[in-house]
Parts: sequence; structure tokens; C-alpha cells
Amino acid sequence: MKSPIADDPRKKELAQKRHFSLRINLFFFVTFVLFSILIVRLAMLQFVETKIHKAAENRNGTQTIQIAPIRGNIYDSSKSPLAYTIPMQSLFFRIDPSAQKLDELIAIADRLKADVFDKYAKPNSKSPTPEEIILAMDIGYDYHKAEIKKPSYYWVPRRIKADLSSEEIAYLLEHRDEFKWLDVTEESIRTYELDDDGNTTIATHLVGYTNSFTSPTAKEIYKDSPMVQEYLSSENVGFDGIERMYQDELRGRNGRKTYPVDAVNKIIGRADVTAPVKGNNLYLSIHKDIQKATERMLEEHIRYLRSPSHANDLYMSVGMQAASGFAVAMEVDTGRVVTMANYPDYDANAWTGGMSASVYKEIESFIPNGSIRTAKAKYPDEKENAKHPSSIVFMGSTIKPMSVLIGLKENFFSGNGYVYNDTGSFSFGKGGNSTITNSGKAAYGAMDAAGAIEHSSNTFMSEKVGIPFWAKYGRENPEVTAKWAEYMAKFGMGVKTGSGLPGELAGSNDFIKNAVKDSYQSAMVYASWGQNEKTTTLQLAQYTATLASRGKRMKPLFVDEIRDYQGQLVRKIEPEVLEDFSAEFAKEHWNTIIHGMKSGAEGIEELPFNVARKTGTSTQSVSGGSVENAVFIAFAPVENPKLAVAVVVPEGGFGRYGASPIAAKIFQAYDAANDGVLTKLGGGKRPW
Repeated sequence: MKSPIADDPRKKELAQKRHFSLRINLFFFVTFVLFSILIVRLAMLQFVETKIHKAAENRNGTQTIQIAPIRGNIYDSSKSPLAYTIPMQSLFFRIDPSAQKLDELIAIADRLKADVFDKYAKPNSKSPTPEEIILAMDIGYDYHKAEIKKPSYYWVPRRIKADLSSEEIAYLLEHRDEFKWLDVTEESIRTYELDDDGNTTIATHLVGYTNSFTSPTAKEIYKDSPMVQEYLSSENVGFDGIERMYQDELRGRNGRKTYPVDAVNKIIGRADVTAPVKGNNLYLSIHKDIQKATERMLEEHIRYLRSPSHANDLYMSVGMQAASGFAVAMEVDTGRVVTMANYPDYDANAWTGGMSASVYKEIESFIPNGSIRTAKAKYPDEKENAKHPSSIVFMGSTIKPMSVLIGLKENFFSGNGYVYNDTGSFSFGKGGNSTITNSGKAAYGAMDAAGAIEHSSNTFMSEKVGIPFWAKYGRENPEVTAKWAEYMAKFGMGVKTGSGLPGELAGSNDFIKNAVKDSYQSAMVYASWGQNEKTTTLQLAQYTATLASRGKRMKPLFVDEIRDYQGQLVRKIEPEVLEDFSAEFAKEHWNTIIHGMKSGAEGIEELPFNVARKTGTSTQSVSGGSVENAVFIAFAPVENPKLAVAVVVPEGGFGRYGASPIAAKIFQAYDAANDGVLTKLGGGKRPW
């Protein structure tokens, strides 16, 4: 049966209008309710909750974590790496104060030590104890006092251990649910290239090393650095050598992670990351092959000197106490240092991750660069240590070319036709009560100024330089000291070389001490043949190069160029003349002293080019007596000087035997590494 409404169109239309009106009314009613709720909520926010939300807004913020840059690499002149940065995996801990319980964290620390570090750590690596792990977590708990303090900050992850082994990483990842709040993160580690022996690194003392910025030493080193605010407590900085000298170039620039954090500094969102900029790379003047040959020869020759088979040899027996040696080779025309070697040496990688106390105790006496400052071999105790000289020794007879040059300039004698009769001894002082002699009391008879250098005549230097100089410049007057020091400084003695290496010493002058002890006359006599002036090996090398260039004192250079991490040239290091006094001395005077540099020297005569050289034996007083140090300087080829070499072997005896063979090997290594340049420049062996 059909509905009446269905049959009546008018009724049907009326019903549809009623339904539509009902829906419209319902829509408006719901809209009214929603707007009412919104208005009420807005009113609540405006008048009731404003202070609450304002406070919450003020409490939320951001925290920025600095990301340390990757340190630049150090290469030798042939582009072989000497120091570089490699990735390592480290374990970090994240603080979550709302979820972490103290007992749970202590249990994690105990388990890390027992189940991970003790079982899977790399051999000889240092693993933290549970107490050290808790301390590193910085959760505010004192393990020994069982006290809880507020952590220093929340948002920065704490490093628990660096340089994880593959086994440690695998175990941690396999049990990640049990080691909550721990993350394995990649960092970088400084690595130094090992020498062929596998126990020492190449050019250890020159390259230097890095250590933690958190140490008091680092704080002192960099207290005045304009970049110190950028340094992070987690990073290592240069502590010595090139690593320290070029810290700003090598370090690069920080990156940043900026986190949103809540009122308790808990991270509440994703970080905004700015990547760090890698440091620049350095290309040194050092040549790896020359450096390795020098280091090897130093070690081998000192062992040779100490060999019991030489005990009955008059010349070699005096070098049997030798335990250290230092050598520097510097290009005459550029000032580029091609080798700086020290013995004993050590593995600079021992600094990575913190050097153990036992290792430090073994090497602490020769960690300093003995070529520029005080260093010694390892001795059993302080009493024994006092019986041996350091790396800074008297010049000995190596000063004699300069002494003769000064004598010629001061017109104390002439270079042509002058003859001196060397009787083997010379007396001076009141009544001639002080006497000096030549080595072995040798009497050389008639000789000229060049012959006095060749025969290393102490009597000539004393009578023809020391006494006249003393008489001319004030006798018993400090003016004598001042004038002698002025001459010395021209050749780089008593002043720093200008190298810029951190910690470099200027040597020392015992002139005043000896003058007070005896007299200015006596002090001047001994100064004339090298028994007053203590020098570093680098100073001797610079002095030798100055003789070779006839008066141009060059700044020692260790870096050829600096390039960014993409290989683009940042800076080329150009040669620098510190002082040019060549014109202050007559050409014939330079000829005289160079013609006299023909001292007998083991290994030198066998070289295929002419070598100007001067041996030295510096006598030095130590606890319990005196010792004789082997000193040697040389440059080659004589006709066109290219390379200057200085070698010092404390307690090495005569320079001819204790130091000269080392220098000969350096000349050979340089010639081989540079396509026979010394042989070519010298034009072969011939009389000179």
C-alpha cells in the first residue's frame, strides 16, 4: 500500500523542506557549540594559562655542541705521509635523567669492564675501570663517597672509551638493548708513520705530537691563542714540533650540532648540523729517505762507538760512553732543513689515547727535541744523570773558521804570507802561569791562517785571536764580552735561529762565568777555540750554512707549502735571509777560512765531491770529571755550496771519529735523493 505522502507531491516537497531545515539547524547548532568551546579555550589561554605557557616557552630553548674538525696531514717533501688522521670508533654515553637509575648505570659500568673491555679490547690498550666509567658518564655520582651531585650538563654525549676493537663493537651492537644509552660513534685519531724498525716514528722530534686540550700544559700553551675559545675538551692539540708550531693551520674549523631542549636540557627534537672544515695539509722540507738514513746512522754509529772492541783504541775509547746523538742538514741557498734527527728516539703514537706512566718514565729525558733544546739519553738515576752532558755542548774547534775570520777582519794577522810557528803550547796570564796546548800536545810548526784551521791549532787561536781581541776591546772589561757576542750573533750563536720551533733555546755563553772565575783574558783565550759557547745542533747547522754562503744567515725552514684538504695551494713558504753581512769581510778572508776547512774526517774523503769541514772536540765539566763531545760541521760541494751539515754526539770523543761518519752518510743520502745534485754541482773530486 502506497504512502499518502508518496502519492501527494506537495506533501513530499514539504517533508523534504522540513528535513533540510532540521539539518541546517543542526549544523548551525554544532558550529555554535564548537565556536563557543573555542572562545572559552581562548579565554582560558588568555586569562588563566598565559603565565604557565609563558614560563614553559622561556624554559625551552636550544643547545649547541661544537664538532671538532679533522686535523690536517703532514707530509714530507716527496709527499709521503708523516702524520695523518684516521677514523676510530669510540663509545659514548647519553644522559637521560628521567629514565636512568643509579643502580642500573653502576651495573652497566661493571659489565662494560668485565664483559667487554677485559675480553675484547685491543692488545696493550688502556681500558677504564668501573669507577672511571662512572666518572666519564658524569651522572653526578661519586663512586668512592657514594654521593650524588648534579651533572655538569645533559645534552653532550660523554666519551667512555676511544679506539674500540672490532670485537668490542660487535659485542656492544649485539647487546645494544642491554647497554642502554650507549652509542658507538666514529671519531678521528692522530697517527704517526713508523720507521723501518717498527718501534720509532719518522722525524719524531721535529713533527712533534698532540695531546689532550684538557691538560694544564695545553691550557698554558694556548692561553693567549685567539682561537682558544673554539677548542673542545674532547680534542687533542699540538704539544710540540710542527704539530704545535702550525696548530692553527692544521686544526681546521669547528662544525656544530644545534639541538632543541626542554627545561631540564633534555633533547626534544632533531639536530641542525653544520659540518666542520678539515684542517690544511703541510708539506715539509724534510725528505723521508734522508731522514731515515740519518736516524739509522745515528743509532748504528753510537752503538759502534760503545762497542767493547774499541776499548783499546786511543781514539775510539773516548767515545765509549756516547749514548745520544743529534744531526741537522740545511740547504745553504734556501735554508730548507732536509733532516733533523735525534737519538734516542721513540714512537710518537704512544701519546694516542694517553701515554702510560711506565712508558713516559722510560722516554721522558729524550722527549724534548735535542737538536734545539736540552735532552739526554735515559740514565738510571739523578746521580748518574749528572755525570753526562746534555744535547747542548760547547762548539769546540768548529768555532775556529769564525775565529780566524774575525782575526783577519780585525787585522790581527794577514791571510797571505803570514806564518805562525806552532810550538804546541801557549802561556798567558800573570807571569805566564796559564798554559794551553793543542790536542795531544801536538806541535805543528810553521803554518798560515788556513793551516791553523786545518790543523785545529789551539795555540794560534789563543795567541793570534784571543789575546789581541781581549787587548783591543777593554781587557778586563765587559766590553770584551759584548763585542765577542756581537760577532757570534752574526753567525747565529747566542741567539735563536729564527726557525719558530716552539721551545728553541739560544744556547748559552759561559764567558762571564769563566771571566769571574778566572779573568776576562782567560775567558777570551778559551772562547777563541770554542770552550765558552754552548750551542744547539740547529744553530751549528745555520752557522755552517752561513760560512758556506759567505755571510748570508738564512732562516731555517721546515715547511715548503700549505694546501687545503682539497689540494689547493694556501701558502708557499719562501726563503728568508735574516742577515747578509757578506760585504763586511773581504773576499780573500772568506777564501782563507774555506781553504782551511780540510780537517781529517772519517768517511768524508770517500765522497765523490769536495767537502769543506771542521771537526771539534768540546771538553765539558760534569759531575765527577770532564767529558769530550764529538762535534762536526761541513758543507758541500766546496765549489758551489748546496748542503750544510752539523752533527753532535755528546761523549762521542773526537769529532773526526765520533761525528764525521754520520755526516758523510747524510751527504750520501741527500745526493741519492736529489739525483746526484752534489756530485754534479761539485764537478767531481779535484784539488782545492
